[in-house]
Amino acid sequence: MTNAKNPLMAVWTTPHSVPPFDQIKPEHFEEAIDHALEENLKTIGVIASQRASPDFKNTIEAIENADRDLIRIARTFYNLTGADTNEALQDIERKVAPKFASHEQAVYLNQDLFARVDKLMSTLGSLDLTSEQARVLERYHKAFIRSGAQLSESNRTRMTEISKRLAELGTEFSQNILKSENSYKLVLENAEDLKGLPDALVQSAAQTAEDLGEHGQHVITLSRSSIEPFLQYSARRDLREEAFRAWTARGRAKGGPDNRPIAAETIKLRDEKAKLLGYENFAAFRLDDTMAKTPENVSDLLNKVWTPARAKAEEEAVKLTTLALSEGANIKINPWDWRYYAEKQRKLEFDIDEAEAKPYLSLNNMIDAVFDTAHKLFGLTFEEVKDIPTYHPDVRTFEVKDAAGRHVALFFGDYFARPSKRSGAWMSMFRSQEKLAGDIRPIVVNVLNFIRGSKDEPTLLTLDDARTLFHEFGHALHGILSDVTYQSVSGTSVSRDFVELPSQLFEHWLTEPGVLKRFARHFETDEPIPDDLLDKLLRAREFNQGFASVEYTASAMVDLELHSAVHAGELDVMEFEAKILKKLDMPDAITPRHAAPHFAHIFSGDGYSSAYYSYLWSEVMDADAFRAFEEAGDPFDSETATRLREQIYSVGNSVPPEDAYKAFRGRMPEIDAMLEKKGLA
Repeated sequence: MTNAKNPLMAVWTTPHSVPPFDQIKPEHFEEAIDHALEENLKTIGVIASQRASPDFKNTIEAIENADRDLIRIARTFYNLTGADTNEALQDIERKVAPKFASHEQAVYLNQDLFARVDKLMSTLGSLDLTSEQARVLERYHKAFIRSGAQLSESNRTRMTEISKRLAELGTEFSQNILKSENSYKLVLENAEDLKGLPDALVQSAAQTAEDLGEHGQHVITLSRSSIEPFLQYSARRDLREEAFRAWTARGRAKGGPDNRPIAAETIKLRDEKAKLLGYENFAAFRLDDTMAKTPENVSDLLNKVWTPARAKAEEEAVKLTTLALSEGANIKINPWDWRYYAEKQRKLEFDIDEAEAKPYLSLNNMIDAVFDTAHKLFGLTFEEVKDIPTYHPDVRTFEVKDAAGRHVALFFGDYFARPSKRSGAWMSMFRSQEKLAGDIRPIVVNVLNFIRGSKDEPTLLTLDDARTLFHEFGHALHGILSDVTYQSVSGTSVSRDFVELPSQLFEHWLTEPGVLKRFARHFETDEPIPDDLLDKLLRAREFNQGFASVEYTASAMVDLELHSAVHAGELDVMEFEAKILKKLDMPDAITPRHAAPHFAHIFSGDGYSSAYYSYLWSEVMDADAFRAFEEAGDPFDSETATRLREQIYSVGNSVPPEDAYKAFRGRMPEIDAMLEKKGLA
């Protein structure tokens, strides 16, 4: 770095070398990114052209060391564009996305560099490497090949063009969703509009209205934490329909940005890329480097769930129709009705209203619960610190220490919805753990979109909100507990259908009675959640699982088919989606969890493209993995927890995921536990 006036290009002297957020301005990024890209390519050129014969140190470790400045700047930038963006950052994002894509291709299509890596791979058996080093070499070699290093010059040029265009499309897709979400708000103007809403939702809607300048009103937004409870409780069917249609029309709403042509072009380019690399279709290419291996294996898994899930959903629909009729509503259950009547049915079957639990699920108590669970399992402690720069006033910072009091990581918690943040929930890294450049400790962030409580009330969560909190913290632990030498295989840098295992597994501890009994406490009285309410919550866990499984599995099947089918002529993604759903005999009262125009998992980048099934595959693993604790007779069994830490959470991608799972469990996972957990067995 050379420009001391640009904080991104200077030495970071902040505590734990966090990004100097208080000094960074949007205009700093483009200069810093351009410079870092240029410097990295120069270094790569030196590595590729050196006269010395290739060895692990002068080639692989040199590549690992070459892009440290680029990584720290890029991670800072993309964390901000996701969690606290603005027009200036979005403009820069549109400019730099194709630059990053071209840069990556320039590295992985460098023929001299690939020749060195290929030579090392061909002599792997004679190299004196550790198992992690052998894995890192194998991963680099595969990355070069999958980027097109073995293609002809003309095809390599085309691969670069495709990568640039895909980066542009992914950025535009993501920004369009945010525009679409921010363009809609449902203003509830009178008592009739509020009919059926529990007090906590009324108060959060009032706070949202204040935040959006609708003083004295109540506002529902397209944030999942706002709209889902509204659909669950609002007695106004007309408003439920309006809100639901706006929610499902994200990315294609009349007069708003249209993501349909972006999705179609993305599918076409991905297919072309796969065929250039010798694969039948993009799904075959994408899945070749996962645990599932083939589209056929994924399809088999999805079908094993779809059939019982659809049957269960049909049973649930009959109950909801009967309930509506009993209340005098002679209606066909539509998608905007399902959550409303399902909540009523839950109360009938289990004598429980989910709103009853919210006063016991304050955000702060649930944060304490995830920390305490991590302490009991892995000996970690979390101490909030105030003297570290953050990118937004809402962000809370915690220093993570091990059982001996040594610094392990920094953890940022960014919990509240705001217009500058994309929807959803995720974990990300500002810095990965590694040892090649010294004992580098990670900086991990969880970003969520909870609706903030009113000024006089704490933020209260639904049980699903609390589950999301545990889920994302499971991802955070995957980064925090990483213990590898090379950052390229650190933390969550694993196969897409393995990355959800640590997160979904951690969800199990939320509903352990000992956890809820200790941390689910009434926000006014501090009384623990009553035993009868806790028992009802636990008994109701399988409720509505037909709906949830159909909603999710339909999206996973559409994703797989979009990336497997032959698309002759122009592709209309909504028409194609409709055909797949018709073939599946999709229940009329349920829509896929994600329609193509707002399916950010697969179109805002290729992270989950052809791989949205990963959550389901990880559910197979997490249900099977938690059985290890059940078999030990203690959800906090120390021997099992140690094995979990050493074989799953700490190894990153330093070993193949199949080997990591078998090292923990002694065998590959079995689907039975997942089907039983969902009530689909």
